[in-house]
Formats: sequence, structure tokens, C-alpha cells
Amino acid sequence: MPRTKSDPMERTIEIALRPGEFISYRGAWDFIEGMQQAKEQVDKLTKAGQPERGAGLHETFIAGCYEKAEEVDDSGGDLGMFVESLFCAWIQARQLAKADPHETAQRLFTWMDKDDYGFCHGLEQSAVKVFNAAGLSAFERVVRDKFDSRVAQGEGKKPGRPDARASHSLHRASEVLRAIYAAQGDVEAYVGVCNQVGLTPKDCESIAEIFQKHRRPTDALIWVERGLDLEGKKMWPNQSTYRLPTMKRELLAKLGRQDDALQSAWRAFQEEPAPYSYEELMKYVPKAERAEWHRKAMAEAEKGRLDALMQLCVKTKEWTRLAERVLHAQPEHLEDISHYTTEPAADGLARSHPGAAAKLCGGLGLRILKAKKSKYYGAALGHFQNAKKLYEKAGLNEEWNDLVAKVRSDHRGKHSFMPGFERFVSGKHSGGELSFLEKARRHWG
Repeated sequence: MPRTKSDPMERTIEIALRPGEFISYRGAWDFIEGMQQAKEQVDKLTKAGQPERGAGLHETFIAGCYEKAEEVDDSGGDLGMFVESLFCAWIQARQLAKADPHETAQRLFTWMDKDDYGFCHGLEQSAVKVFNAAGLSAFERVVRDKFDSRVAQGEGKKPGRPDARASHSLHRASEVLRAIYAAQGDVEAYVGVCNQVGLTPKDCESIAEIFQKHRRPTDALIWVERGLDLEGKKMWPNQSTYRLPTMKRELLAKLGRQDDALQSAWRAFQEEPAPYSYEELMKYVPKAERAEWHRKAMAEAEKGRLDALMQLCVKTKEWTRLAERVLHAQPEHLEDISHYTTEPAADGLARSHPGAAAKLCGGLGLRILKAKKSKYYGAALGHFQNAKKLYEKAGLNEEWNDLVAKVRSDHRGKHSFMPGFERFVSGKHSGGELSFLEKARRHWG
């Protein structure tokens, strides 16, 4: 029946939506926070025994977000995530109100099928978690009807092209169905959908997870290996998955094939020596053999990139090995490494290997100058100050003089940096500029 009176809570929602005002990227956080506060007020009504009212308000809120969409720079995706939370709250409110599950499912999928702004992209992954059993079953029937009708119209895989993708509408329905069947743990139904639209590595991961939950590791491993085989055949935009190799090793270990799991982890480490692959490797190394495998892994890492070795040495506290590599590295190679990698390495080397730490600090300063990032010139000067202290500690004054000569030669034209650098080198500016708070304290005595 038509409504004769508006809900007073709608005014709160409208204020939060700020109609007619464009929300810039920088203003999006405050905007979403304001809407979140309004949503929480509606949620309180739902929990306080007014779920039907809460569901209606959430519908209004969702409609308002779609109306607002073109007035928001949602480059960060925050509005989309917020709308997803509204849909989930709407489902929960409808269920608390004992609303017809089929009607809830039908209306939800209609919204998802006519989603002009992408707010419902991936919504099914969250929706299947909040539906109760009756709601999820109704959702499956609604989407299945749509899917079957599309298949009947010939929108499935084309003859002679087993990997051909289905139409967008059919594919969208298949995505929702696969999320439902994964939540229900129905492998047969899941595979049946894939037979119509094509199997992907991500599907293999989902099916393997179902078998894992059912404590059937052998079947799970079969699907993991099938997914890995698909990964190697072509590119899979949005359907690739990085978890299959890790899942395979976990399953091999669970099936008592520890050696196979270890060799798989070793091959992965050889391909990409890094802290995460080192951790994965050591998970499968017997305790008695860890020292031997550690030496083997570090020797392998020495053959690779300096930045990867640097990260690994920081993790494993291999300071001597890292110091030797740093001292033999060309300065320009150090300058190319991110400060996120270099700074922890310099900090770790400072006590036991000050010469290597000094070289890294010098590289950090040169990296900033080379990039011409003038707003970071203060940080560059700080790196050179640290380099000087460390070179002096190591008794390597000549190396410090070489660094000063390089800065003067390569960066003499940087007039916003060189005066401060020269004052520091001459001893007139050894402590750096006073900080803002230091100046304030001096001013006030």
C-alpha cells in the first residue's frame, strides 16, 4: 500500500547523504563516516524490535546511495563497500522481520542484475554469509531460474570452444550461484555450473576448500592440481588465484607426503627467494635439518637480487652475510633499492657492521637527491649525518670523503640542499636544524 507518512529517520539519512553536494576523493572518508553513523541508528532500531522498519529504512538508504553515486568521487571504493554493508543489513532485518525469503531473494537479485554503478560487484560473497538456511535456499532457487533460462537461450559455452566465456548476464548469475553452492558445500551443483560457463583456477580453489571442510584431502588435492594446470595454460583476469601452491603443500603434508611438500616449497623459494617463501619453506623442514636448510636457502638467495637478499637477511639476522654483499655492491645499485628495504637493513647493521650501514645510509641520501624530491631533502641530510657517524665509528674516513665528493660532483646544482649540506660538512651545522618543538621550547625558555 502507498505510504501516507514518512519515517522521521529518513531525514537523518537524507542529511547524511548530503544531496546536491559533490564529495571529492579527499572528502570521501568524512562522508562515509557520517553515513555509517546514520546506518548504526537504523541498525539499533532493527535490534530494538523494529526489524520491518529497519529493513524499509535500509531500502531507502540504498536507493539514496544510487541517487548520490554521480556526486561522489569513489575512486577508493569506500561508497561501494558501504552500500554492500547496507544490503547485508537489509537482508538481516528482513529475516528478523520474518519476511518471505523468496521475496527477499528475488528483490536482492533484481538489484544485483540492474546494478548501474557496480555497488553489487562481489556482493554475493558477503550475502551468503548473512542469509539463514531458508534465505540461502530461496536465493539459490531465484538465481538458478535466471541461470537456467539464460542457458536455455543458448548463452552458455559455444560448441567447439570449451573455454569460451558466457554472456555477461549468464556469467553474473553463475558467479552468484557458485558463491551459494560454495557456502552450501554442494560440489556437484558447483561443478554443474562450471560445466555451463567454463572452469577457472578460482573455481578449483573453491571446490578444493569444500572438500577440505568435508575432510576429504585427497579429493581436494585433485582439484588443487587441476587448478594449477589451468593457471599454466593462459591468463585468467579476475579468476586467477595465488593460494593454490600453498594449498597443495598443506594437503601433501596432511596426506603424509612431507618430502613432496618440502620439495614444492623449495622450488617456490628458488623461483622467488624472499621472507614469505623462506617462511613457507621452513614450515616443511624437519627440526633437525633446519640449520642445514637455512644455509642452503641463504646460499640460493645470494644468487638473486640484492633487495630480496636484504629483506631475507633482516628477517634471519644474517648481518655478516648482508654486510659483505653491501660492501661489494656498486653504489648505484644501492640507490635503486626502496627505503622500505634499506632502512631496516641499515638499522640492523649499525651496531656490528657500521661500515656497511654507513654505505646504506649514504645510498638513502643519494636516492632522494637523485629523485629530486626536494621536500625530502631534510631527510637526505639526516641520512648523510648518520653515514658520517657510522663511517667514523668504522674508521673509514676516506669513504666519507668520497661520499662528500660524489654529492658535490653530482648534485651541486641543487641549491635548496647544498648550502645545508656544506654547513654540515664544515662542522657549522653538525646537529641539523632545530625541530619545530625545540624552537618553541627555546622561545618560551
